[in-house]
Amino acid sequence: MSALDRAIFFPGGTFSGHTHDCTMLREEFPPGKAWFQFLQVPVDLGYQGTVSGYSGENIGIPHKNPRKSKKNPITSLSDEQKKENRALSKIRILVENAVCGLKRYNILVHRFRNHRKNFDDDAVGIAAALWNFNLRY
Repeated sequence: MSALDRAIFFPGGTFSGHTHDCTMLREEFPPGKAWFQFLQVPVDLGYQGTVSGYSGENIGIPHKNPRKSKKNPITSLSDEQKKENRALSKIRILVENAVCGLKRYNILVHRFRNHRKNFDDDAVGIAAALWNFNLRY
């Protein structure tokens, strides 16, 4: 695993804490365009509508356990689905570790009290640069 596997290349814009992840994705990258056509995009179960709204074969979303019903009494995933989820989680953990690395800089964790225009985006960019610098040295 190299430092490039854990580096942050696009931090995106900042949103308030109660905004859902899928809503942020739709605002940053409006559906209908080929944003992720040539990229591998591992997402979690919070992005259920992503596959239908965006084109690209490399959008990896985990399989969800089926609900128990009379027609479907077995509520577990198949071995193949579990294997795919495990492979996807190995990639997703790198993303989660990068997010955790950003949160080391407490300016992103605590309530942001600065009122300068777009300074919150600058703070995220600086934290991402520090995280990437930390990976190299």
